[in-house]
Amino acid sequence: MMMLRQTSRKAYLGLRASPLGLGRRLYHENVIDHFENPRNVGSFNRNDPNVGTGLVGAPSCGDLMSLQIKVDDSGQIIDTRFKTFGCGSAIASSSVASEWIKGKTLEEVLTIKNAEIAKHLSLPPVKLHCSMLAEDAIKSAVRDYKEKQAKANAAGETV
Repeated sequence: MMMLRQTSRKAYLGLRASPLGLGRRLYHENVIDHFENPRNVGSFNRNDPNVGTGLVGAPSCGDLMSLQIKVDDSGQIIDTRFKTFGCGSAIASSSVASEWIKGKTLEEVLTIKNAEIAKHLSLPPVKLHCSMLAEDAIKSAVRDYKEKQAKANAAGETV
């Protein structure tokens, strides 16, 4: 059973040649590492006022990415989680983004660009939309967190 899973994973990533020996596709080791060993997978309670949730998708390929940040009182991201339904490059992009944003301030994470993620993973041009989703998810999570904080402050609550 384990061998079947590993074979399926490799086929999913395009690491095995087709039965005809055509179209062998190779991914950079960083993509393979983050796909096979994704970091920070999971979710937080989206109703927690200290959690921002970014949900983005790419209708053209069907990738869906949810990225959550947990922020402390000083505005620093103390933890992060993601769930991604998509190709290996999308999962790897989410995993890298989740690692890079942990420990940074809200302002710092907004400077992370998709080109940096794509370069780190050596994504081919056809997969650049995966790194764009990761950047959009970061921005969306920060926006959600700030909206929650603004509502809480307007209501006179202390969070």
